[in-house]
Amino acid sequence: MAAPSSSKLLRVGLIQNGQIVEEHHVRRESVTIGHDARNTIVLPASDDRPARFSVFEHQGHQFLLVINESMKGRVNLGSSDVDFDALRSQGLASRRGDLYVLPLQETARGKVELGDATLFFQFVTPPAEEARPLMPSDIRVSRWKTMDRVFFGILAASLLVHFSGAAIILSAEAPKEQELALDQLDDRFVRAIIPQRPIEAVKPATPGPAETPKEDPKPTEPKDGADKPASEKPASAAAAERHAEMVKKVSDKGLLKMLGSKGSGTGAFQDVLGNASGGNDIVAALQGAGGVGVATEAAVGKGNTPRGGGTGTVTGIGELGTQGGGKVDLGTKKEVEVKGRVQDSTPEVDSSDVDRDALARYVRARKGAIQSCYEKELKRNPNLKGKVVVRFSITPSGRVGDFDIDENTLGSEAVASCIRAAIRGWVFPFKPESPATVSYPFVFSPTG
Repeated sequence: MAAPSSSKLLRVGLIQNGQIVEEHHVRRESVTIGHDARNTIVLPASDDRPARFSVFEHQGHQFLLVINESMKGRVNLGSSDVDFDALRSQGLASRRGDLYVLPLQETARGKVELGDATLFFQFVTPPAEEARPLMPSDIRVSRWKTMDRVFFGILAASLLVHFSGAAIILSAEAPKEQELALDQLDDRFVRAIIPQRPIEAVKPATPGPAETPKEDPKPTEPKDGADKPASEKPASAAAAERHAEMVKKVSDKGLLKMLGSKGSGTGAFQDVLGNASGGNDIVAALQGAGGVGVATEAAVGKGNTPRGGGTGTVTGIGELGTQGGGKVDLGTKKEVEVKGRVQDSTPEVDSSDVDRDALARYVRARKGAIQSCYEKELKRNPNLKGKVVVRFSITPSGRVGDFDIDENTLGSEAVASCIRAAIRGWVFPFKPESPATVSYPFVFSPTG
């Protein structure tokens, strides 16, 4: 079947008591009937009609007539009139579930019986649009005459200035930026451009398995009378010269100059340790210094040299000795344990759907989280104590809704924030019809 022309309109009307009470002209919209207010044609409620039923559907630039098993009516297909029973029995309408669909040509027309009302339809040519009347030329006024001359002049001048400035900026040569070296930049820019790498900690070498060092073969000593290689002689001579120069430079500096001076009256250190004539050498002055040892009773007691105003004794402190790279036990680092006490009282609830005693048991079972918040800050401030009153709402889903701190004599926002985070994660077993507000007090005090 040929599709109807897109210029045709579908005319649908409702007839009651022999009069047309409602009429619609549709081009591409579907037409629905029923007692729902969203329908194209609203009918009284009936048991044999659904609330919304699409009688005419627009698909692919063509209208389709949709009927069910119980609907009555007739349709003219151009050559003859066919009732809905013949459409269903002769297969003129295609089956779609419990419905029958018939494509409509632009010459089709018919009616659908809906009990006490009848729905008729046909395709009509849309009415021609009436031409807009033109006013006489002597009455018509041009836009230029109605325009505000002052406003137009200001607008034109403003546009001229702005576009001229933009043209000058675009035509001007861009200034050249001088490139700066790194030493000319500010320190903060240098740090941003070349970030300093962090100093890597030296990792201790992991001792590997003990290996037996291989003995280096002893160099073969040249026999007596044999000449050493010529390359060894200059090297040893150069090393000796460098050593002599270093000793000469250091001997004239600081304390070494005093220790190494000789002669009568020229060495300050010799004058202190020697006699008045200054004839003794520094070696003679330090001749008795035979080394350093551990003082024992026998070593201190021998000799007749007087030692102070009395007889001294030596007290032994046991054998002293070190061997190997031993470890020093510094003990185990232990954290001071801090305990706090959390006390609560009966909460205030403004809803009969939430049992106060059951709510108190629920909170006491989870009081460990509140105590943990308090003890965490008690380590920093051992004198921390006070009262916190929280106010929250229990939603119909059992979760926490609004939350606020009514009173906080602790003076610690960290404890209050921790309590807020802990309580917001609770899911209560109560399901009130509307959000129930709860006021719950907690009293904190350190123990011990």
